[in-house]
Amino acid sequence: MNNINKHNIGRYIQQKEGYRAFTPFSFPPNGGFVISPKLYKKHEEAIRLVGKLDGITRLLPDKDYFTFMFVVKDATYSSQIEGTKATMQDAVAAPVTEEKNRKAPDVDDIEHYIQAANYGTERTKEFPVSLRFIRELHEKLITGARATQLAYPGEFRHSQNWIGGRTPADASFVPPAPDDMNKSLHELEKFIHANDDYPSLIRAGLIHAQFETIHPFTDGNGRTGRMLITMYIHHAGLLEEPVLYLSSYFKKYQKLYYQKLQGYHDEDSDIDGWLEFFLEGVVEIANSSIETCTKITALRDRDFAKMQKLGNKSAASTLEIVRKLFSQPIVGVAEIMKWTGFTAPGAYNVIERLKGLKILEALGDVGYDQKYVYADYYEIFDEAFRDERTKK
Repeated sequence: MNNINKHNIGRYIQQKEGYRAFTPFSFPPNGGFVISPKLYKKHEEAIRLVGKLDGITRLLPDKDYFTFMFVVKDATYSSQIEGTKATMQDAVAAPVTEEKNRKAPDVDDIEHYIQAANYGTERTKEFPVSLRFIRELHEKLITGARATQLAYPGEFRHSQNWIGGRTPADASFVPPAPDDMNKSLHELEKFIHANDDYPSLIRAGLIHAQFETIHPFTDGNGRTGRMLITMYIHHAGLLEEPVLYLSSYFKKYQKLYYQKLQGYHDEDSDIDGWLEFFLEGVVEIANSSIETCTKITALRDRDFAKMQKLGNKSAASTLEIVRKLFSQPIVGVAEIMKWTGFTAPGAYNVIERLKGLKILEALGDVGYDQKYVYADYYEIFDEAFRDERTKK
């Protein structure tokens, strides 16, 4: 193996119950991790693109509207990694679906993720990324979520958990026992705030992999750990706006994602293999997010120009509706009524005006509770929707 890091993360230790649990060594190891020239070069590329992305997002007008869609996309893919079947379209349409039971059955997973991510973003403005913060993030993710058995929101586990298999004896991975877990968590917290020479994105990659190795909750570790990447990058000041979310990359290469994490916490640890995969993800997603921001700006300019051709009164009210569509691009008549205070006929007139401007188009079959989508905008985020629309 071409891993310049000779350190192993930990080893399996026999437990009195009869199974072996992976027990982390001191983190980081004495002498620290060795960062290879190849990793430094990859980090330079990644940090350059993150800086470019930060510059672009700082210039975005109405940025609070746009960032919501980045969160929804990450929430969808992160939840899908854990087995959620609901799509991004299900999640975006959920707030405007009148009857709760008409929602996709597991869109609730995505909604809870969105709530937790939004909470975390606000919280990091005044509070450090710490064990307390991680517990709060988990509490928001899990509290009230569907069918989450014995998840203990916001509490680190007091019992053994495992990944795969029916019992720890036949599991694919058994994280540390609770006592060892607590020691490892405190070392991880110190590492998050250490004043050392680790490049910031390499630190973010190590934080995620070590968190997943410790697996401190009975449920929700994957989703919490993926949110933690964004929260750390945001809190570290690399991005003013939290628009770098890696879950779509992890979902795209899900099998490899699991393999690289497994390799990281193997007794013969492939630390470089995980970090290369992680940094390649930062590069891919930063490039994608830069392209997304460029498209958003061009679309906004194009559609705002369309509204300048309306009368002054119509232009002002239509402009405000389009601004709201950036954070809620799927709507029904009820949303337009709520946003404008118009009656139902007035709201229908607005929808027809937006359809005429080629800003809104009908979503799905025409009928009761008809929805409309800001299609040119929404497809920037949802590849499946874009592909389906291209076929028509």
